[in-house]
Amino acid sequence: MTDSRQAILSVRNVRVHFQVADQDARWPWSEKKTLKAVDGISFDLYPGETLGVVGESGCGKSTLSRAILNLIPATDGEIVWMGKDLRKGSERDWLHVRRDIQMIFQDPLASLDPRMTVAQIIAEPLKTHRPELSGSEVMERVRKMMTRVGLTEQQINRYPHEFSGGQCQRIGIARALILEPKLIICDEPVSALDVSIQAQIINLLKALQRELGLALIFIAHDLAVVKHISDRILVMYLGREMELAAKHALYDRPSHPYTRALLSAIPFPDPARERNKTIQLLAGDLPSPIDPPSGCVFRTRCPLAEARCAEEKPHLHAVDADTQCSCLKV
Repeated sequence: MTDSRQAILSVRNVRVHFQVADQDARWPWSEKKTLKAVDGISFDLYPGETLGVVGESGCGKSTLSRAILNLIPATDGEIVWMGKDLRKGSERDWLHVRRDIQMIFQDPLASLDPRMTVAQIIAEPLKTHRPELSGSEVMERVRKMMTRVGLTEQQINRYPHEFSGGQCQRIGIARALILEPKLIICDEPVSALDVSIQAQIINLLKALQRELGLALIFIAHDLAVVKHISDRILVMYLGREMELAAKHALYDRPSHPYTRALLSAIPFPDPARERNKTIQLLAGDLPSPIDPPSGCVFRTRCPLAEARCAEEKPHLHAVDADTQCSCLKV
C-alpha cells in the first residue's frame, strides 16, 4: 500500500516490553519474564487522516498510543514525527513535540482534575506551552474553544463533577485542541459513553478534523464505531498487527481470519438480519503476552491454522492496493 503524500508520523517496528516477576517463581531473585505488550508495529499516518486501531482488550492498543507520546518508553523501533526520530530526542525536544501531539483519554471524568474548574483545565496546556500569553488572551482562547466543542461560556467556572460524561469528554477534547495540534490520539474516547452520546462525540471529532485539518489515531475495540470515523484501520492481536487496510476494503473483503471474526460480532439494526447472521466464534482464550504462541500468535484460535503456522512468524504483506495482511495463508 503506497501513498504519494508525506507522512507526518511513521512508526517502524516498535516494541514495548516489560520485565515482570514470575508468579510461579520460588525466590524473589528468580529471573523475570518478558511481557511483550507491543511487538513490532509499523504504520504511516498522513495529514488529515484518521487511523483506527482495533483489537481485543489487552492487545496493546493503549500501550502503543502511550509509547508514541513517550509516556511509556518504547523498547525498540523508530517513532518518526515530521522527519525526526522521537526516540533519539531530548526532554526539550519532547516538550516541543507535545504541542503538536495531544491525547484524549478513555474515562472522561477520571482524566480531569476534580479540584480545577473548566477554565483552569482547558487553560493548563497554554500555561505550560505558551507562557508568553497574557491572562486575558488565555481566557479568550478558552471561551472560543468551549464554544467550538459545544460548551457554553456560562459553564466556565464549574467543576467536572457538575457535568455529564459526554460534557466531560467535550472538556477533554477542548483541552487537547487548545494548542492547535497536528495530531490527536483518541484512546477509546467513547467507550464509557451512552450510544447516543458516542455519536455526538464522533461527529464532533469529524467536524473538528475537517475544520482544523487534524490527523487522528482513534483507538477502540468496537469495529462498528471505528467504521464511521476512520480512513484506514489497523487490527492488533496480542501486541502484533494482523491487518492494515483502507476502511472500505476491510469491511467489504476482510483478509485476516481474526478480522473476519471481529466483523461477524458487529450487531445489525435489522432484527431479521441479526437473527440469521453467523458469528465466527474464536476457540480458546486469549494467550498470555508473557508466553505467546510460537510463529503466528493467532494460530491457537485460528480456524485456518496448520503446522507451519507454529514455525513461521508472519509479517505484513500486500494483498492488494488497499490491504496488508500478516496471515501465511492469505
